[in-house]
Amino acid sequence: MKEKIFLFFLAFLFILPLSYHKEIYASPSPIVTAIEVRGLKRIEEGAILKRIGQKIGQPLSRQKISKDIKNIYNMGYFEDVRVEVEPYEGGLKVIYIVKEKPTISRIYFSGNREFDDTKLSAQLTITPGAIADVTLIQRNVSALKNFYESEGYWTAQVVPIVKEISDSEVTLTFLIEEGSKVRIKDIEFIGNSKISDSKIKRVMKTKSWWIFSFITSSGYYKKSVMKQDIERIKDLYYDNGFLNVVVSDPEITLTKDRKKMLIKIRISEGPQYRISEIKFRAHAPSDEPRLKELLPLKKGDIFSKKLLQEGIRKITEFYSERGYALATVEPEVIPDEKTKTVKLVMNVNEGDIYRVGRIEIIGNTKTQDKVIRREMRLDEGDIFNSKLLQRSYERINNLNFFETVELIPKPRVKEKKLDIDIKVKEKATGFLSVGGGYSSIDKFVAMIDVTQANLFGTGRYIKLRGEFGGRSTFYELSYRDPWFMDKPLSFSVSLYKTRRDYLAYDREATGGTIGFGKRFGEYWNTSITYKYEKVTISNIDEGASNIVKDQEGTNVTSSITPAISRDTRDNYLDPHRGSKNSLYITYAGLGGNNFFIKGLFDSSWFFPIGETTFAARGRIGYATGLFNHKLPLYERFYVGGLYTIRGLGFGEGGPKDDNGDPIGGTKELIVNLEYIFPLITDLKLKGVVFFDTGKAYDTSETFGADLRYTTGAGVRWMSPFGPIRIEYGYNLDRREDEDQGRIEFSFGGYF
Repeated sequence: MKEKIFLFFLAFLFILPLSYHKEIYASPSPIVTAIEVRGLKRIEEGAILKRIGQKIGQPLSRQKISKDIKNIYNMGYFEDVRVEVEPYEGGLKVIYIVKEKPTISRIYFSGNREFDDTKLSAQLTITPGAIADVTLIQRNVSALKNFYESEGYWTAQVVPIVKEISDSEVTLTFLIEEGSKVRIKDIEFIGNSKISDSKIKRVMKTKSWWIFSFITSSGYYKKSVMKQDIERIKDLYYDNGFLNVVVSDPEITLTKDRKKMLIKIRISEGPQYRISEIKFRAHAPSDEPRLKELLPLKKGDIFSKKLLQEGIRKITEFYSERGYALATVEPEVIPDEKTKTVKLVMNVNEGDIYRVGRIEIIGNTKTQDKVIRREMRLDEGDIFNSKLLQRSYERINNLNFFETVELIPKPRVKEKKLDIDIKVKEKATGFLSVGGGYSSIDKFVAMIDVTQANLFGTGRYIKLRGEFGGRSTFYELSYRDPWFMDKPLSFSVSLYKTRRDYLAYDREATGGTIGFGKRFGEYWNTSITYKYEKVTISNIDEGASNIVKDQEGTNVTSSITPAISRDTRDNYLDPHRGSKNSLYITYAGLGGNNFFIKGLFDSSWFFPIGETTFAARGRIGYATGLFNHKLPLYERFYVGGLYTIRGLGFGEGGPKDDNGDPIGGTKELIVNLEYIFPLITDLKLKGVVFFDTGKAYDTSETFGADLRYTTGAGVRWMSPFGPIRIEYGYNLDRREDEDQGRIEFSFGGYF
């Protein structure tokens, strides 16, 4: 008994701080003969033992045990850790006694009204069954607050409440006080004298609140966006030669009612730097003249980070288009504080010429490999060319069969080859629509449309469509093979039947087309189409004009239409750059009793301006009867409507008869100017403002005179169901019996 008391006393002295006798430090410590962990319920003992520095057979160490306690705490699973010792087999047993943190059995939200529990749960990284760790809980509190801030609720408060329901379980409730959305009233800049407030605000995503903020989601403070805006402001100054600019974090104050905020950003501009010298290194001497042309910076220019990056891109492309797949350009910007100039050294490393290795297609569950491979502008074994790789991406993407398209180069350095992975994600290419609508011409319209744009994964197109309106019906069956007999030839055929009741007459037509096309080069395409159509004009009003009465009866058109086009658009559905120019000439007289010639030149251009696009389109058309035959009424040009002059009704931009009914013209001139800008990028929702002018002319009228003018705005949505277009046109020179403006829409057509 006395021996046990002595050992306990010895252990007690060892664990307590030994600061009062130097001799004790030198005295031998008892040996640890056993280690035990108590209190574990869910955690494995081995996980604890791995973090323990005190080992069996070693002298008992106060420092090691102290460190062990910290290590066990740092695991995050325990709310209490302590150590006891007791005699054991001639030494000491060290006992680590732990108390595990409880687990979270349920998570609740309280006070949330704007967002449901499902939406808030998606923001959390903590789930039922997780350890009730204070750090983890606070991290999720921050996540909820950040989410509310991103939605404009900048004053939202989140308080976690942990309620014990047993020794090992708790519930977690996030008590939320949402408050109201805080709008940005104004953004103020202090210290900027060289660059105006308006220029700085233009580069920022954070904006003051305005009337359309509910569409653009602007006008509310978001920390992540503001952090990026600070970098954008710095880049603006770097682009204007201010290399020493300092931009402070935003200072935010709320108005008294806590519904609006004022943001203040301090800027120290520093001096402006110009370029004193430009040198190129590590390149072939013969390339230097070309490299100097590609770099849009010259000696004496104000330094610009943007232009420097543009030059790096152009130089890299210059080499990568010639097979140097891993070419790099590393610039050195050497400032001189005394002269306020910079020396620019461009270190060019062209690397080796690479050839294309394996081309593998991944993710095409429906589309056949050949449909994708035939759009590739690079083949295995070719010298690599980045321009052709980009063009390959555009062509595959323009198939419109995939949600996403990625072309990923994978270099094999030793073999000097570049494998290319084509990763695609299929999307639905079949379209079934049954519905109805209303138009100003046909009144109520019912419609059924069955379309498959990628028939059996072959890239072939088939469509069956029917429309039934109060004043019209339309049936169509069409088929198109873009690679007829697996060659760059297209084949198309269609059959249709239509009836429409116009104000002064009824028109019924039955017909069909057959056509072939051929691609030339990368952007050129030619086609020739034969059309046979039987048209009956009946139920002509007594007061109709002679031009309408002359069309009464049944006539047959047998025509051929050669066409040529050049299309360089980057995206057919939503172009950002490039152009499309087309020329069509129709000759009717290959049989039948209609004889006429009709031509149309159509030119569209798209110019990128940052993320926005300026688009211009012009059309010139001419038609005339041949061999003393009159031009059919239904082959004349009718100007007015969504696809010609917005804001005018069908045919209002052209000749009319004595009753004021549109009769179309033999010539047309149309110009459309548009500025397209993103509204919600993630949803592919865009806005557009436009100006239209043009007119259709009869034979006796002067071409180009008395043009009609409209302007307006609208939205365009690349929805999962197809393109949707809604636009309002305002008639700038309203005539008698015309509306001041018109709202028009389309669904599923090309923009």
